[in-house]
This record gives sequence, C-alpha cells and structure tokens, in this order.
Amino acid sequence: MTLTPNDALIQKAQARPQDTAFIFHDVVWTYQKLASEAERLARAMAANGVGPGDRVAIHMMNRPEFIVAYHACFRLGAIGAPLRTAFTFAELGPILQRLEPALYLGEAGLYGNVAAVDAALLPASQRFVLGGAADDAGFQPWEALFTGSQDAVMFPPVADEPCVLITTSGTTGQPKFVTHTQATLAATVGLMRDHWGIGERDVVAVPLALAHASGLMSTVCFLQLGVPFILLEGFEAGKVLDVMERHATTLHVGFPAHYAAMADAQQKQRRDLGALRYCFTGGDTCPVALQERVTSLFGAPLYNIWGASEVIGQLTFGLRPGQVVRVVPGAQVRIVDDEGNDVAEGELGEMLIAGDNLFIGYWSDDKATAAALRDGWYHTGDLVRRGEGDEIWFVSRKKDIIIRGGTNISPIEIEEAIIAAHPAVEQAAVVGLPDEVLGQRVFAFATLTGTAAGDAVMPELVGRLSQRLAAYKVPEAIMVIEKMPRNALSKVDRQMLLAMAMQAEREQRSSATPARLLPVTQAEAKPARRTAASR
Repeated sequence: MTLTPNDALIQKAQARPQDTAFIFHDVVWTYQKLASEAERLARAMAANGVGPGDRVAIHMMNRPEFIVAYHACFRLGAIGAPLRTAFTFAELGPILQRLEPALYLGEAGLYGNVAAVDAALLPASQRFVLGGAADDAGFQPWEALFTGSQDAVMFPPVADEPCVLITTSGTTGQPKFVTHTQATLAATVGLMRDHWGIGERDVVAVPLALAHASGLMSTVCFLQLGVPFILLEGFEAGKVLDVMERHATTLHVGFPAHYAAMADAQQKQRRDLGALRYCFTGGDTCPVALQERVTSLFGAPLYNIWGASEVIGQLTFGLRPGQVVRVVPGAQVRIVDDEGNDVAEGELGEMLIAGDNLFIGYWSDDKATAAALRDGWYHTGDLVRRGEGDEIWFVSRKKDIIIRGGTNISPIEIEEAIIAAHPAVEQAAVVGLPDEVLGQRVFAFATLTGTAAGDAVMPELVGRLSQRLAAYKVPEAIMVIEKMPRNALSKVDRQMLLAMAMQAEREQRSSATPARLLPVTQAEAKPARRTAASR
C-alpha cells in the first residue's frame, strides 16, 4: 500500500533527512527541510483560523513555498486550491467567489490580479503575500503568517477527504474544480511507481506548472519515490536543456509544444543528454514526426502517455511512435459505444476508467460530476481503439471528432497527413467548420518552417494530401498561420482556431477575393501570413 503524501514526507524526513528532495536556484531542499517548513506553515495556517476542509488559495509561480503550501494543506486537512498564474482578475474573481477561501497565499508579482477581490469574501487579514511591502494595507506580509503559530492545535488529516482542487476547462465557460484526496493521490503514485519505470536512480527537471495537475502529480510522485528533481520557475526551452545537461537528468516529462521548442533549441546548440533514459509527453496529441525528431536529437525515446486531471495511472507509455498507450495490468479500462456497450476489438469507442486513483467529483458541481462519473466509471470523452495486446490508440476527443456527411473523421489523422505530406509543414491542426448540408467541413491550419513560403508550399501540399487521404477527408481549406494558438496547458486551442476559420469564411464570402484565398487580418489571426488554399 502506498502512503499518503503527508505520511510519505514524514517517513522520508525520518528515514533520510539529509537526502535531496529538490533543488531550486541551486539551493538544496532536503526532506527534513521540506517537512519542517510544511509543519511550520500548517501550524501558521491553523493559527490563522484554517481547519480541515477549508480552502486555501495558492497563487504563485513555481517556487519552494508552493510545494510547502501543498504539503501544509495535506498536514492540516485543508484543501489546496491552486490558482492559474495566467488568469486575470476577470477570471480569478468568479473562481474565488466559488471557492470562498479561508486563506490566500500569493506572491507580489501576481497579487495585482486578485487585489480587487471583495474584502467581505477575502479580508486583507487573510491575504499573505511573498515579497510584498509590509505597509501595504491590502494584504499581510508573508512573515506575519507565523506570528503565534507555535501553539496552534491540529488534528491528523483524513485520507479520504478532499485535499486539492485542480481547475480544468468547463463547458459553460467557468472552470471546474477536479477534487482529489490524499488517498487518490497515493493510488496514482502507486500506479506510476509500478508501471512507469520511475525510481530512485532517476533525476528530473520540472518546468511544469505546480498549479496544474501535471506539476502537482509529478512532484508528489517524485517526492514519494525518492526522485530528486530540479524545480524551474517556468518553461524556457534552452534553460530546461541546460539544466538537464548540468544535472544529468535521466527522464523528462513535458507537453508536445515543449518538446517542439526544445528540439529547435537542441538543434541550434547541442547539449550532452547522454544520461537520459526516456522522455514522456502527454496533454495533447504529439505528431509522430516530433517523436522521431526528439528521439534522434536527444538520444532517448520520446514515449506517449495519457492522463487527465481526473485520473492518471491506468495507462502507461506506448512503446512505439504514435498516439498509443498501454493498459497496465489489472487496470479497469473499458471502451464503449454511445449506448454504453463494450465495442469489439478495433472498433471506435469512448474510453471509461475506474480505480482507486479516480477523482471523487467536481467541487460544488453535482451536475458535472453526475455526467462524468457514472456507476464508478469516469467517462473520459476520448475516442480510442484497442490495438494489439494491451495497446490503446487515441483517435480524438469526442467533442473534436468531425462528422462530415454522416462520416466520422479524426482530426489527428488529418493533422498527421498534413505534416507528413510536406517537409515545410511544422505543425498542423484541424477543426470541423459548421455546414448546413454536410454538417461539418474539414478546415485545417498549418505553421511552416522559417524559410518556407506559403504561396509555394500550398499547391504542393494540397496535391499530395489527395494521394494520402480519401477525398472526403481532404481539408476544404488550409490556412497558414505564424503560430499555433495554445491554451494555458499548452494544448492547441481549437476553439480559437474554429473562430478564426469562421471569421475567414465570412470575410471570403463578403469580398471579391478569388476562392483559392482566405484572407485573414493581422488582428484576428495574430499573426497570420495571409496565405491559405482551398480545394
């Protein structure tokens, strides 16, 4: 049985107090230091009125105090509620209203985005900010947290009670709060330990945001498994590679967009990555060409993994390029049709997952919880096919599948074909454009290598696609843009792309531009090369 994060840290601090837990700005944090700081902060939080079940808003960039805050919540039985650092006041205000936090832990550089929150909801006396001026009346300096905290009364945390709320996108525009307990986090760590090949011999660089599930789950896992890591404030491709070389890291975890930038940086300036055993990528679709490029440049394979804020661990990394993962032994995974019946091998269906590592619901959102969790199974919304043995191939998000003339089309299949069809194509993304007759049409976006000209590439690309894809799958239009829009998790922002496609079509209809061109204004495509082709 895997220990809870709180018990695991206490055990590590007792058994190996001077071992390195993580490094930040060349400062070593031992297990003893982390455990003592977490205990000190937990007592300070208790002295300021925080108890079991209370929400603690954590609003920081990656830094040691963020990790300390998570573990202080684990120790106290409070609920850590990390706030996305990219969010503005317009986004954070409603989130804080829903959370009703008992305490706010932030840093000076981000505090401006919550400063205007109503004092009735979050009094200045309950706002503590790192690096803030002591004479600012809007909040308390960080040091004030610890006044009179020695005598605080605390009780042992309950493993099955909520301990963290991770924000994720919601269909209504308001984020949902994915609720995990220390028990579900412990089960996640157990699965990653047993099936992901992570162990004490490893060293890892962590640029993943601690406010996201990827950063939280990774660091909780590394701390429990005794894997020392180098915590980075954020992602910067060259800096990450420098750290990987300097510390001889043995594995790496990142999003496809991260690896694309790292591959460019590595090609410009080679670092010695000889210690790398393998790399993981997830969170978004990763083109085969990118997997092969990273594998070649890094000298270690880039494997695909699957995970969601709601559940991680039942699927381990695939052993070949492509959108493939493997089901771990004993995992509860089903692939079903729209009626909930298991599909035959090779047939398309939605993936359902159950297990002890499954989130317990969406905080204060019974409707969303009931839609996602049914009879103990999490409906992922991912359409997949079972392959050979324990393999599962990802096809598309259910909501992203394109239905043209009654036929399902996978955006990933088209994107892979576009990238493979022409060496000048760097990235591709496909959306379904509404159509009164067909239901949807295929609209594609592409970014090109720095030296390529869209006017020269497009005719060749369209011609080659017709040889790779059935006629109904070939995009009706392909638009070249400078940069692929991405959301806060570095995933391709398909909603923004769809809006761009619809705007481009409206402009085409209202102009005298020939049908081969879909002009996009600089303000709307930001930035666009004003080059597009349609068939």
